[in-house]
Amino acid sequence: MNARKNFTPPTGKTRFPIPSALAIAVTAVLSGIAIPAQSATGERDDSTIVVEARDADAVQGLVAGGMSARSSSTGLLGKKDVMDTPFNVSNMTSSFIENKQAQTLGQVVAHDASVRVSSSQGGLLDSYYIRGFPLNEGNLSDIAMNGVYGVAPNYQLMTDYIERVEVLKGPSALLYGLSPNSSVGGVINAVTKRPTTVGNLTRLTTSWQSDSQLTQHADISRVYALDNNNLLGVRFNGNYGYGDTVWDGSDKRTQVGSLGLDFSSERFRATLDLITQHLKTRAPSRPYSFAQGVTVPDAPDGNNNISQPWGFWHSKDQSVLLHTEYDLADNVTWFTDLGGSSAHVSRLSEQVPLVTNNNGDVSSDVRNFRFTTSRYTLATGVRADVETGSVTHKLSAQTSYYRDRQASANVRGTTINSNIYNPVSSPAQNIAAPPSVYKRSSTALSGIALADTLGFWNDALQVTGGLRYQQINSDNFAAPDGGMRSSNDKSAITPMLGVIVKPWQHVSLYANYIEGLSKGDVVSDTRASNYGQVLSPYKSKQYEAGVKVDALGTISTLSVFQITKPSGALANGPGSEFIEANEQRNRGIELDVVGSPLEDLRLTGGVMLLDAELTKSVTPGAQGKRAPGTSRFQANAGVEYDLPFLRDLTLNANVTHNGKQNVNTINTQSIPSWTTVDFGARYKTRIYSAPTTFRADVLNAFDRNYWSGVTSFSTVSQGTPRTLMLSVAVDF
Repeated sequence: MNARKNFTPPTGKTRFPIPSALAIAVTAVLSGIAIPAQSATGERDDSTIVVEARDADAVQGLVAGGMSARSSSTGLLGKKDVMDTPFNVSNMTSSFIENKQAQTLGQVVAHDASVRVSSSQGGLLDSYYIRGFPLNEGNLSDIAMNGVYGVAPNYQLMTDYIERVEVLKGPSALLYGLSPNSSVGGVINAVTKRPTTVGNLTRLTTSWQSDSQLTQHADISRVYALDNNNLLGVRFNGNYGYGDTVWDGSDKRTQVGSLGLDFSSERFRATLDLITQHLKTRAPSRPYSFAQGVTVPDAPDGNNNISQPWGFWHSKDQSVLLHTEYDLADNVTWFTDLGGSSAHVSRLSEQVPLVTNNNGDVSSDVRNFRFTTSRYTLATGVRADVETGSVTHKLSAQTSYYRDRQASANVRGTTINSNIYNPVSSPAQNIAAPPSVYKRSSTALSGIALADTLGFWNDALQVTGGLRYQQINSDNFAAPDGGMRSSNDKSAITPMLGVIVKPWQHVSLYANYIEGLSKGDVVSDTRASNYGQVLSPYKSKQYEAGVKVDALGTISTLSVFQITKPSGALANGPGSEFIEANEQRNRGIELDVVGSPLEDLRLTGGVMLLDAELTKSVTPGAQGKRAPGTSRFQANAGVEYDLPFLRDLTLNANVTHNGKQNVNTINTQSIPSWTTVDFGARYKTRIYSAPTTFRADVLNAFDRNYWSGVTSFSTVSQGTPRTLMLSVAVDF
């Protein structure tokens, strides 16, 4: 977004607890009390004030009838038009999210062919694969929010507060820094909703989803004109939902509140986001693991759920992020980000159920868990546009600091047995909750980054280069005494080089070399000769080239890439050194298309061909095998069509395909390929002059039973069964 199009509030608002701040804001917004404008003499002026539209989608330009946008965040480099970005990027706008009736971030990014969700939609969290590498696996979120790590809700993001989802594919250490979980396949950035001044917005949406989930959502936005052409914007989103899910014996309750405050003056802009999110799920679905020698059986009925009805998951997330910008000069902007988040989880449920034989019998370890996670982030920097002769420079400099702390405890119950085809109900286990939690880990990531984009011949040639210095301090603690178990204090420098050539107006040829970082291991294997040693950060390396074409109402990107990612292992068994001994190499081709080639027709889709090989492995029989969780072919195709004889009625369809995936490194266990088809329709009308939109969608319309994804630690998730979604949205 253009820096001059943002705005926000006094920083003192952060002193309020998030629920209190939300309550105060909702009262103010609903009251409809506007701040009167004043004339140049200071007298009140009751005349109507017309304000330029500043919502994110309007500012950044839309394509494909509003389903995608021309520009995306690139971290350190700021906002860039897709044709001026030397990476493969995609984004999904608020219109796309609303029309898909997506409730979670995972349901949004699943429409990108380079991204796959490896977790179950009925589970505890969303985890992903991008370009064949895992992301968001664990108790620290790898999702960026407004370009910043450490702020987004920790386990699952709801779409109530999301304006846009941006996906940058490939390693991104220079652009975003080291991610909390050391992911290297790409970055998912959730952009929060901002106040819109196209007009006051008061939208109430009622949704129903099978089996019986009913959700009410309010989206309210106001912008007020202050003195001296300053603007104050307020946007509130609230959600309450409850009911049975499509998984047998499971129900879910959601309570979400978010507040976006914007302030804008001539040279200063600020945005403040506050989010509170409570999720409660009874009998959440769980992923499966498979005993050695067991062939992965056929997937059970999609509605089957072996989780016990007395099991539960309760999570409470709170997030805050303050972003400010100040124009030091017409071509120099100073920016800061300050924020953090907390997550509290209580869970009584099975651990990962183990399938013990080919008949689908399952053994599950039941535990009562408590987790707490706290994260903080601070970044500040400068962006400047300068010229040296005929060459333009877009300079960026940033220093950043991130810190997280994790604590947990659990009490073990009794093992229970069941079957994936015929789930067995077991008596409720009265397992006491842990009396307290113990500090498990603490990590601090700090760094300095510099980059410059040089433009030649009116940007027909653009060259971007940069470096990031990254410091990693990571401590692990033993429970329950809290004593230091291991510590990691290392640093690394990662470069990036990108080139764009525009031989014609609507064509961009691009290439890049960029690196990703993963935390080096603290050798904790007592069999290693270097036990206790701290390894340097692992460096992943990407080479990518591609072409982008903006023509015939569509934007298409064709890219080829290679990413190598090392990891540590015992080099030659017990008594040898634990070193950088394993390597995974992913080579791929991607084609992404989004656009509206005809007035009434909108297309989204893509394919990815991937060769993911374990090029180095100390595991016997693994070297040369396909990496777990990856498929050779992934594809998505989506179409929307406005009926010519009833222009307010739109039909849509989506097809998702995923190839065969191996479960283990030696490729003796696998899940088959799968394809799902979704159908939907929406109808726009007016009821008593109020714009109203009806939506209906059927996901997995043919009710395919399938295993949907594999994680990097070889667990397998069950695919979502046929699901009916209905909603009505009314603008007042």
